[in-house]
Amino acid sequence: MPDFSPIVTDFWRTYFRRGTVLHDGADFQLAAYPDLDDDGQLMVLRTVDGKASVSLVPELAERAGFDGAQSISEEDFWAGLDTAGISMHGADNLFYFTDDAREALVATAPTGDIRQLTADDEAIFKAFESAASEQDLDDAQVELDHWAVFGSFDNGRLVAVSSIYPWEDAAIMDLGVLTLPIFRGKGHARRLVRAVFRYACAQGYEPQYRCQVTNTASSALAPAAGLTLFGTFDVIAG
Repeated sequence: MPDFSPIVTDFWRTYFRRGTVLHDGADFQLAAYPDLDDDGQLMVLRTVDGKASVSLVPELAERAGFDGAQSISEEDFWAGLDTAGISMHGADNLFYFTDDAREALVATAPTGDIRQLTADDEAIFKAFESAASEQDLDDAQVELDHWAVFGSFDNGRLVAVSSIYPWEDAAIMDLGVLTLPIFRGKGHARRLVRAVFRYACAQGYEPQYRCQVTNTASSALAPAAGLTLFGTFDVIAG
């Protein structure tokens, strides 16, 4: 595994060991935990070192035939889901800074016409939203009232926005970013992601970049902004 912050590795290790561990192998781990959120009653994390970790509510474990009485392989797990008719939503890529990349980010001066947005910027933020499609807004999840919001400008016009918000009560900040279509490919998103993540690091938080595996443009932006793939994260289909 790359040298990620303990904030990241400890969070995910603890997150997937809550409740009763039904299987704990080198490459596959499964735990049943009754207090998972409604939209996360089954979660799968696969890290770049090849290990798969699963957390699910006991009802789903029973439905899929996992009772901890026998050894469970990853193949058994997926077969059990298929038999029970349980499907997944579709995985997100998870990206973080390595220790060296984070140090380089903090030490690098910001570039571009970028600044933090506040409630006083409501008018220009609404104008930005009106120029974006509903689908883009839904996918990006950028909001002016998030924990911190930054904007990138082109000749005085707000053309890209990134906002961050706490992830699962951890010292981790998740991110949304959106550039208006006609301004894409000009580096706004990359500079903006680095600016908002530099701010998060200065406040003592670990940045997290998350996007659908199938979103090739967003997945390419992460390494361009200096982040490294940690793994994939998936939840049960709604």
